[in-house]
Formats: sequence, structure tokens, C-alpha cells
Amino acid sequence: MATIFTRIINGELPGRFVWQDEHAVGFLSIAPIRPGHTLVVPRQEIDQWTDAPAELITHLTTVTQTIGQAVKEAWDAPRAALIIAGFEVPHLHLHTFPVWGLDDFHFEKADPNPDPAAMDEAAERIRATLEKNGYGAQAR
Repeated sequence: MATIFTRIINGELPGRFVWQDEHAVGFLSIAPIRPGHTLVVPRQEIDQWTDAPAELITHLTTVTQTIGQAVKEAWDAPRAALIIAGFEVPHLHLHTFPVWGLDDFHFEKADPNPDPAAMDEAAERIRATLEKNGYGAQAR
């Protein structure tokens, strides 16, 4: 059975995509810790990051770094977070979002019911920043 992320990637479930390439996608978390919280997910279903081929991990971290730079810039944050947790969905995913301090790293702060208009605006901010930074082809 396909994971919820595979169903989002395949268009069976909605997602606010900010990145798409042949190996990975980036879409907003439905329970953001901070505005701009993006998940970078491989198209291939792999449960744990330790099971992924090294070249895929390299690609995912490069994409996450690019999106992290965009969320940092779009929200004028001093840093971008990177978390690989892996307990919520059995499909490898990297979390990145703007942060102002260590207190921003808590999943307990995730908003379980974010405003859809705010989510749309966050996705557009990320896409616009990625496009400005030369990633227009991937920022869809």
C-alpha cells in the first residue's frame, strides 16, 4: 500500500508543492512547526534515511539546503532548521523551516489546523524566493 506521501506525490491527495524534480519533491507540512515548514521527500518509497542510497541522501540534502535557504530568506530568519525524524510517516522525509532559536525545534508546537490562506501564501513565498534564486524550473 502506498504511503500518504506517495499519494500526495501522485496527486491522489492535495499538497502545496514548492519543489519537484525527477528524484524528490518538496511540499508544505500539513502541521507546520513554523510558517514555511517544508518536507523534502524522495519519490521512491524508502522508510528510513539510513536505508537510502548515499547518492539519494546527497540529493535530498542538497534540495533541503536550497529550500532551507529560501525559507530563511523569505521569513528573514537567522537560521533554517533541518530535522530527519521519521516516526510520523514510514516514508523518508526531511523537515526544513525558518527558526529563530532552539525553542523552534519542538514538534509539540506544530499547528494541527493551519489557516489554508496562510499556507497558500507560505507556499507562494517559498516558490517566489526559489524562482528569484534561479530554481524556477523546480519551484512548481
